[in-house]
Amino acid sequence: MRWPTSFLASLPIIGGDSSLSRFPVWRNPTVRMFVRYASAALVATVLIVLALAPYASALVEQWSRNDVELRSRLVFNSIRHSFSELLAANDKAGIEDLFARVANDDRVLGLGFCVDPGVLRFQTKLMPSTFSCKKAARSETASFSSITDDGTHLIAASFPIAVRNAKGHLVILHDLSFATKRSAEARTFLTAALVGIVLVSTLLAALAVLAVVRRWLIGLRESLSSAAQGQNIEEMTSRLGPIGEELRLALRKMDLNRVASVDTERTEWTAETIREVMNGELANAQVIVVSNREPYIHNHEADGIKLQIPASGLVSALEPVTRACGGTWIAHGSGSADQEMADSEGRIRVPPDNPGYTLRRVWISEHEQEGYYYSLANEGLWPLCHIAFVRPTFRAADWDTYRAINERFAKAVVDEATTDSPIVLVQDYHFALLPRMVRARLPKATIITFWHIPWPNSETFSIFPWKEEIVQGLLGSSIVGFHTQFHCNNFIETADRFIESRIDREHASITLSGRETFIRPYPISIEWPPAALGAQKPVAECRSAVRERLGIPAETHLAVGIERFDYTKGILDRMLAIDALLTAHPEWKGRFVFVQAAAPTRSKLPAYAALQAEAQRLAAEINDRHGINGVAPVHLVIRHHDPAEVFELFRAADVCIVSSLHDGMNLVAKEFVASRDDEQGVLALSTFAGASRELSEALMVNPYDPHSMGVAIERALTMPAAEQRERMRLMRDLIRNRNVYRWAGQMLLDASRLRKKQHVLEIAALHQNGGKRRS
Repeated sequence: MRWPTSFLASLPIIGGDSSLSRFPVWRNPTVRMFVRYASAALVATVLIVLALAPYASALVEQWSRNDVELRSRLVFNSIRHSFSELLAANDKAGIEDLFARVANDDRVLGLGFCVDPGVLRFQTKLMPSTFSCKKAARSETASFSSITDDGTHLIAASFPIAVRNAKGHLVILHDLSFATKRSAEARTFLTAALVGIVLVSTLLAALAVLAVVRRWLIGLRESLSSAAQGQNIEEMTSRLGPIGEELRLALRKMDLNRVASVDTERTEWTAETIREVMNGELANAQVIVVSNREPYIHNHEADGIKLQIPASGLVSALEPVTRACGGTWIAHGSGSADQEMADSEGRIRVPPDNPGYTLRRVWISEHEQEGYYYSLANEGLWPLCHIAFVRPTFRAADWDTYRAINERFAKAVVDEATTDSPIVLVQDYHFALLPRMVRARLPKATIITFWHIPWPNSETFSIFPWKEEIVQGLLGSSIVGFHTQFHCNNFIETADRFIESRIDREHASITLSGRETFIRPYPISIEWPPAALGAQKPVAECRSAVRERLGIPAETHLAVGIERFDYTKGILDRMLAIDALLTAHPEWKGRFVFVQAAAPTRSKLPAYAALQAEAQRLAAEINDRHGINGVAPVHLVIRHHDPAEVFELFRAADVCIVSSLHDGMNLVAKEFVASRDDEQGVLALSTFAGASRELSEALMVNPYDPHSMGVAIERALTMPAAEQRERMRLMRDLIRNRNVYRWAGQMLLDASRLRKKQHVLEIAALHQNGGKRRS
């Protein structure tokens, strides 16, 4: 908003911190605007008077001179006959009497009769002694001349007179000092008149301007209020005229609901692009990232303290952000040597080789970790949100610990904030209460919370005992992000059902206690190109290496599944699908092997330990049933695989099976596609994974139906190379464009728009408060 912003911003300038600003009346914007206009008008009046004064004086003096000349002619015409007779009779006494009677006029200073060669023959008693006939102009007609006598401005009118015994000029002398007085009076009157006219005009103009501005400002405040609440401002701003159009255009640019797809679709998103966004759209903004997992971990090992860098798309996306602004990453210090490597406040500069931002570690005891992370977060929220048919467990003590840890992290955010309006990026379900806690301390902060797991329907979420607190906590955010629009809709329905709020479905926002929160889908992705792909050998070599390492015959078809040992991933279900495939198509026995790479996780929790045991039992059972010629159809590899190993498995496989029972996104599916630069291989993808909304060229499977999933696997194994190539190209193009940097970039651009929108609202509030910023 160019002109309106500068206009509004200019309003509080007069006064500022001057002594006048101490008076309440001076803080009134209407009074200040009127004084501004009146001051300008007064200055203009002075300039006008100064410019016109010389012309006014000259005009009055000329008018006075003309008046005197006219009076002189009248006087001459009235006494001409009498004077001629007296002059012809040489009646000196009569002439003196005639002159005395004429000189009784206050403006006639004296009369005289000049004869050649410039001799004053007759004169009145008050004729100035310094006057001589030589000073008066004389000619054959009436003439007038200006003379000065002892500083007095005089005008001498000369009229020729000729009788039989005398010839000369009758001189009538007028005092023009009255003209000077009249000129001064005229200037005074002119000044007063001009001042009056200007002040009246200014008053009328100021009242008209104030009326217009008042109407604009009322409309502006209503429009900004409507925009802040997500309402349609078209009708509200239509009566504001040109400023209304400017306002609509400005708010449209900042409205998250009107963001054009070209902002992100046409941009090649890289780590450098993220830095450009930070340096351009969010220059000087502080970014604080909050996550449970830290990007750098220090652990004690046999040969000393070792640095571990967890493989994480989240770190790949958000590290460029925090580096670009020298921000702060707040996380749980989980490494055994973390505390030794940090300072007394838990801070350490990272990365170690080229420090670019601060990692602030928050300490959590084992007892707190048990209640906050393992219990409430992973025994409660995790199964509830994934609808994994594992009964969630809720304990009041765990909730208290969860709330306490959220409070601890919120305090860390406030401690690390160097401004009252930082950008806070909150990651995942571990910190559902944190946004509201931070909002209470930093009202101007831009808080974007991303929920990395699904959000169930409101009926399912109603199970959670503290559902109102969770929803209210998240609504402390400026934006709450989910992987899919479906999860956004579920969250809005949950808020509508369980808390007193105003829902705007058109703009996908929820207003709680007067503060609006936008609900947005941000599909997370992976970095492009994947770092792990750079060191990979050609696909043929990967196929040979994997088959040799696992003892699989060279010509055997290979399917892989790569997951954490989690009951939401459908590991048992894909094994049942393999069993169904080999039962229906025994010709694949000995020619097909499925490798399940599964990393142990959360082994303290009974459900996870039971899953691992059940997977081992089921794999052994299938191998007993379908093993032939020494070829076991299921290889269960229970250990952690580093990224290079994972990509080698992907490149060696004919099929990748992602059979999530419920998943926010599932980046394994995207990593498999990214690994296949040979454009071969088939992805079998669960319809219950968020990735299925984007990777529509995959073969969609229902993990709850082993038979249909077995049919899909058999189709994948027999798919022609040309069809594989077409499907893979489309999926790779999508992931290339919608990579993890785009995911972070979308949130940053939305943060930028919200901050610009908030700036407009603050300008309006600043003017409404009389130009005084709120503390």
